[in-house]
Amino acid sequence: MQPDPAAPEAPALAVTDDTGKDPFAKLNEEQRAAVEHGGELLPAQQDPLLIVAGAGSGKTSTLAHRVAKLILDGADPQRILLLTFSRRAAADMGRRVGQVIRKVMQLPPSASPPELPWSGTFHAIGARLLRDYAVQIGLEKDFTIQDRGDSEDLMGLLRHEMGLTATDKRFPLKATCLAIYSRAVNTREDLHTVLHTQFPWCLEWEAQLAELFSGYADAKEQQHVLDYDDLLLFWADMLSDAELARHMGERFDHVLVDEYQDTNRLQAEILQRMKPDGAGVTAVGDDAQSIYSFRGATVRNILEFPSLFSRPARIVTLERNYRSTQPILAASNAVIAEAPERHHKNLWSDRPSSQKPQLVLIPDEVEQARWIANRVLAHREQGLTLKSQAVLFRTATHSAALELELARRNIPFLKFGGLKFLESTHIKDLLSLLRLAHNPNGRMAGFRALQLIPGIGPATARKVLDLMAAAADPADTLLNFAPPANAALEWQAFADTYALMRRASAQWPSDINAARDWYLPQLERKYDDASARSTDIEQLAALAGGYASREKFLTELTLDPPESSGDYSTPPYRDEDYLTLSTIHSAKGQEWRSVHVLNVVDGCIPSDLATGSEADIAEERRLLYVAMTRAKEYLHLVVPQRFYVTQQTPQGDRHVNAIRSRFITPRMLPHFEDSLWLSAETNGARTPMPESVRMLVRQRAKSAWQKS
Repeated sequence: MQPDPAAPEAPALAVTDDTGKDPFAKLNEEQRAAVEHGGELLPAQQDPLLIVAGAGSGKTSTLAHRVAKLILDGADPQRILLLTFSRRAAADMGRRVGQVIRKVMQLPPSASPPELPWSGTFHAIGARLLRDYAVQIGLEKDFTIQDRGDSEDLMGLLRHEMGLTATDKRFPLKATCLAIYSRAVNTREDLHTVLHTQFPWCLEWEAQLAELFSGYADAKEQQHVLDYDDLLLFWADMLSDAELARHMGERFDHVLVDEYQDTNRLQAEILQRMKPDGAGVTAVGDDAQSIYSFRGATVRNILEFPSLFSRPARIVTLERNYRSTQPILAASNAVIAEAPERHHKNLWSDRPSSQKPQLVLIPDEVEQARWIANRVLAHREQGLTLKSQAVLFRTATHSAALELELARRNIPFLKFGGLKFLESTHIKDLLSLLRLAHNPNGRMAGFRALQLIPGIGPATARKVLDLMAAAADPADTLLNFAPPANAALEWQAFADTYALMRRASAQWPSDINAARDWYLPQLERKYDDASARSTDIEQLAALAGGYASREKFLTELTLDPPESSGDYSTPPYRDEDYLTLSTIHSAKGQEWRSVHVLNVVDGCIPSDLATGSEADIAEERRLLYVAMTRAKEYLHLVVPQRFYVTQQTPQGDRHVNAIRSRFITPRMLPHFEDSLWLSAETNGARTPMPESVRMLVRQRAKSAWQKS
C-alpha cells in the first residue's frame, strides 16, 4: 500500500552537525540557492526548479546536497525519485548524499544513512514501474527486456518473412530499420517526418516500414518481450490514463532529473504527465552541453523547461567553474556566446593563468600527429602524467595518423570506444540461456540458445520453440523432445540444465552457475581463444551474485551495460601510464590537465555531415565547447591546413585544403595564443624547412588565419 500523500511530513532535522557548523557552508551562493529551493514549503507548494549548471560548476555536488537537504528537512527517501543517465551515476549520487547525511547526523561507522530506493536511470525506473502496473496496462509480469542485438535480429526475421530481403532494390538493413523505429519512438515524430529528416533515402519504403514496425510490435507482444525503447514508450502511454498518472505522481513528493539536456521528447513527456504543475520537480543540466541528438535527445527540452508545467519554473544558474583556468573559460565563453539560442551564463574561475589556449596551425595531418606527440612528451617531462592528458576528436577515424605516430614513438594510449561487453558473442550466448529460462516465449533468445547445441540447426530450433510456446511446461517439452541422432547426447545435457534453471526451487544464482557449467564446454568447441573468453564468463557469473534475482540481473545488465569487458576485469594494457584518445561525445563529463583537439577545421568541426540545418550546426558548436571545457590548465586547438577526406566527395579519397572552424571567428582570436608549426622530415631526421617552403606555408597559414 502506498503512503498517504496527504500525511504530514516527518519533523525536520536541524541542519547543523554537533559542532554547530553548517554542513552546506562550502557551497557557493548559487549552489546554496539551488539546494535550499522551496525552503519550508510542502512539496506540493514548491515551484519547479531548473539548475543551469555550467561545465565544471559542481553540478553533481549541488544535486547531491539538494537531495540530502530534502531528507534532512523531513522528506521520505522512499518518496524521492532521482533519475540519472547511468547506474554508476545513480550509485555515485547515493554515495554523496549519504556522506552529507552521515556528516550532519554524526552517524557512527556501523550505521547506514538513508537509502534512495527510487534512484536509477529512466529506463531502469521505467522497467520497475511497468512491472508494478503490469496488470493494469495488460502486460505479462514475466516480460523480459531484449537488448539491441536481439531487437535487430527480430526486426531482421520479420523483414525476411515479409519478403523485404529481395535484392532487386535496396531495402534498409535490420539495423537501419531499428534505428528508424527507435528514432520515431523517442522523438515522438511520425514515420514520414523521421524518414524525411533523417533517412531520406528510405522514403520510398514508408508503407513497407510502417507494416514492418506493426509486425515488430505484435511479435514482441506475443513473445512477452519489451525492447529498450518500450520502457519509455509504455511508461509515457501508461501516464496518458489520468487515474494512473495521478496515482504514480502521488507516489513521489520530489522528482529530480540529472543531465536534463540529454533527455528526449518522450522523457520530457513522462515528467510533465507525472507532475503536471511541476511541484517538487528539479532538473539539472546545461544546454551548452547538449550533444546527443543522434540518440534522440533534444536541446529543446532544457530550453523550454521553464514553461513545461502549469507553474513557471525558477532558474538558478551555476557559473563558477572549479575546473579550468580563466583564459580557457574566456575562450570557451566566446565560442558558446555565438549560439543562436541558450540559457545565458558566463563561466568564471578564481584560477588565473598567463597561459592562453593555443590555436596551432599545422601544415597537414602527419605534422599534426608529430606535433601532438612532441607536446605530450614535453608535458610529461614537465610533470604531467600521460593519464592527465587527452586528445579529442569529432570522429573516431580522425585519430588514425596520430595512433600510428604514438605507436612509432612508444607512447601508450587508450582509445575510448570498441566492443561493448554485451556485444561479445560468448556473453550473448550465456545471456540467451538465462533469458530463455526466464521467458520461454522469447524466440530470439531461444533461437540462439538452442543452436548452441551441436547438431541443432535453425529448422530444429524453430520446431522446438513452436512446441515450447504451445506447452504448459516448456522444460518437459525439451526433456521429451527427440532430437537428431547426432545431437542426442548434448541435447539431454541441455534439457537437464534448462529444467534445473526453470525449477521453482532453484536459488539464484544457481541457475547462472548451471548455465555456465553447460556452456563452458561449448566455448571450448566454438572458439580458439576459449581460455580468454572463459574469464569473461566467470566474471559475469561472479557479477550475477550481486543481484537479488535473475530478473533483476537481466534487467539491469540490459538497461545499463558496461562499456567493455575491461569494465569487469583488469584493463588490457600493462603500461604504468597512458594517453587518452577519445571522441568528444565519449569525453563529456571527463577532465584532464591538458587537452588537444584534432582537426579544428570546417568539414571536421563542424562535420560535413552535420551542417544540414541550423540546429545541426548549433549542436556542432556545442561539441567544440564541450571539448574545450574538458581542459583544466592547457588547451590546444590544432588546425591542419590540409587533411584527408575518405569517400565523401565525387572525387573519392583525397587531400583537401582546409580553413579554420567557423566557430573560431576573428574577434575571438585575442583569446588564443597563435602558433605555427613549420617543419619537414628527411630520412627520418628533423631538418629545417627550405626558406621557399617556409614562406609558402606562412603565407597560406596567414591567409587561413584571417578568414572567418
